[in-house]
Amino acid sequence: MTVVETDRIEMAESDNERTLDEMFEALERMPVPEGYKVEIVEGTVFMSPQRDAHWDLIAAIYDQLRAQYPRKRIKSDVRVDYSGHLNGFATDLTLLRGDAEKNAKGLWCHEDVVLVVEVVSRSTGANDYGPKKRAYATAEVPVYLIADPYVGRCHVYTQPKGGDYLVETAVAFGADVDLTGTPVALTLATGEFPRG
Repeated sequence: MTVVETDRIEMAESDNERTLDEMFEALERMPVPEGYKVEIVEGTVFMSPQRDAHWDLIAAIYDQLRAQYPRKRIKSDVRVDYSGHLNGFATDLTLLRGDAEKNAKGLWCHEDVVLVVEVVSRSTGANDYGPKKRAYATAEVPVYLIADPYVGRCHVYTQPKGGDYLVETAVAFGADVDLTGTPVALTLATGEFPRG
């Protein structure tokens, strides 16, 4: 296992690649610093510190989701496995269908995900716009929202098809994000979203 300067940990062995379960078990035995988010994207472990603005943005979105949905449908930093090469994501926010149930391994299923929210961190932002976006589209997650405090903009991706999203909408912080025509069925106010 090597630590790369961008807070990446390579956990795949050259000839004998580990499974996601083995990788997460190894992580549980490691001394991961408190306040760090850990997830596996395409076989690489990413650890990113959670900064105040990052958490404040997550909380602002959570509060609005919580006003419409029961707490048990909204998850934060909870592992959901996605198709592709070793993708075990702990998204900033995940909204599940009302009838979602855990699988035999005790994990939520990506088929039950209605909305994924990622708040961009400097060290892992490329994942949000690249491999994670592809994984969510391939899994046909109906709505993928990226909140980017560094540019003060939300990107909303809808209508997944063939491993990509057909529609992308960009909304500057301060304007409302209209999700009423999606399964999320709400308007997200961004006026108080903090910038990075």
